[in-house]
Amino acid sequence: MAAQPPVCNFGEKAPDFDLPDTKGNRHSRDSLMGEKGLVLMYICNHCPYVIAIADKLARDGKALQEMGFGVAAICANDAGAYPEDSFENMAPFAAQHGFSFPYLHDESQAVAKAYGAVCTPDFFGYNAEGELQFRGRLDASGRNPSPEDAPREMIEAMALVAKTGKGPEVQTPSIGCSIKWKDD
Repeated sequence: MAAQPPVCNFGEKAPDFDLPDTKGNRHSRDSLMGEKGLVLMYICNHCPYVIAIADKLARDGKALQEMGFGVAAICANDAGAYPEDSFENMAPFAAQHGFSFPYLHDESQAVAKAYGAVCTPDFFGYNAEGELQFRGRLDASGRNPSPEDAPREMIEAMALVAKTGKGPEVQTPSIGCSIKWKDD
């Protein structure tokens, strides 16, 4: 089922967290924060919207790191109901697509809830002060990738954040599969 996150709540502070990555390291908001800010991408391994852009995530994640942003992807899906999103399957997915950034596991889903993540993919871009400035989409891709020459909306927005500390006033929300929440 497709879901769409709300518009950007400019200035909202990034909640802290402590999550493991696929290489056995632990990361927090502060350990990931780059000189220009932080970009967090809620993704998973099985969602067709994520699969359609996985190679672009790797490309744009690397570009964001080169701009001075910390970057991480987070999987919060219920792996009991969706085994393809299990922690064990995350490392091969990251390797297959050449992620240069950590792929974190939010098994309890507490971090996804703290951020208000809604779908996969769901993007959160913060400035150097840890204030939300981007809650948009990677590009015009949906269940199929957009052309390679399509505008790189997240990159353009975060380049503005790097330069001014502020994101664009108009942002197009991401669309994707709803996060697979555990039954409480």
